[in-house]
Amino acid sequence: MTRAGTRLLVAGVGNIFLADDAFGPEVIRALDRRPLPPAVRVRDFGIRGMDLAYELLDGYDTAVLVDAAARGHRPGTLSLIEPDAPGPATGLAPPEAHGMDPARVLALASHLGDEPLPRVLVLACEPEVRPRGDEDILPGLSAPVRDAVERAVAALHTMVPVLLADPAATPPLSRPDESAGLPPAGLPLPVGDGAEDR
Repeated sequence: MTRAGTRLLVAGVGNIFLADDAFGPEVIRALDRRPLPPAVRVRDFGIRGMDLAYELLDGYDTAVLVDAAARGHRPGTLSLIEPDAPGPATGLAPPEAHGMDPARVLALASHLGDEPLPRVLVLACEPEVRPRGDEDILPGLSAPVRDAVERAVAALHTMVPVLLADPAATPPLSRPDESAGLPPAGLPLPVGDGAEDR
């Protein structure tokens, strides 16, 4: 049951031209075929970090970012991460025009708004193919990440009703074995000291 007035954002982030970094946008495209409830705003932000920062200030209770993130698991593994809220911004650099650094986006949104940010969760997929610095275009998802797209859609269909009913709840993944009991790995969102797989 949806709590009256609950607002939820599901945001795909990533570069469609950089291999498995396109995971977030691909999940948002797949949601066109299996839409989430009308109370949920679903949007592909790609690499538009400034747009996402302003969207986070629009009165949402919870935002779920869908992204590829290297955490030391096998490729295609889904993890649910809750990064710490950003601290006071000092010497804040804005998001790059053609890049998406979620930590920087959260810090900017925190700096821009007077109200607290929504609760932020990251539905992350372990990439297999990560472009090197000298590669400009590397289209197409690797097989394990491509397979994870539909699992992520199923996970969102499981998580969203829980979050609409209670934005503070800890929603399960559709296959809890994908992140339960895995050791912590390098956090792609350096917004705090702690993050955890859910």
